[in-house]
Amino acid sequence: MRYLAVDYGLKRTGLALCDLSETIISPLCCLVVDRSKPERLTERLKQIVSENAIEAVVVGLPLNMDDSEGSQAKLARVFAAELEKKLGLPVHLQDERLSSAAADEMMIDSGLTAKKRRDKRDMLAACDILREFLNKQLNGETQLL
Repeated sequence: MRYLAVDYGLKRTGLALCDLSETIISPLCCLVVDRSKPERLTERLKQIVSENAIEAVVVGLPLNMDDSEGSQAKLARVFAAELEKKLGLPVHLQDERLSSAAADEMMIDSGLTAKKRRDKRDMLAACDILREFLNKQLNGETQLL
């Protein structure tokens, strides 16, 4: 199955996808979010889903370290529910704690400037979200919206 992972943010949204065999995960792009027109993000995602024959979406759920949900997690849940309605595809939620930290660690010795690292962080975080989701799926631990 071909999945699209979404690291949803209020400023930038990172995307990653996997191949049909669910073994290769690749960063796709980072979309800048126009908070005055949130429907543009959904429309762009709809286009990406169509262009890449995506069958399901995985949205990162930013839980707190104590497993509680803060305001960002609530926004991610609302976004995921809206996405599921608009795309007509299954949308899964995946705990994304420390995904940005993992992305930063991957780039630490890259020689990239801070700005370039920031631009890539969300895509790499989406890769981490998808990797965790696929690992849990192998163990029968997936979570639907």
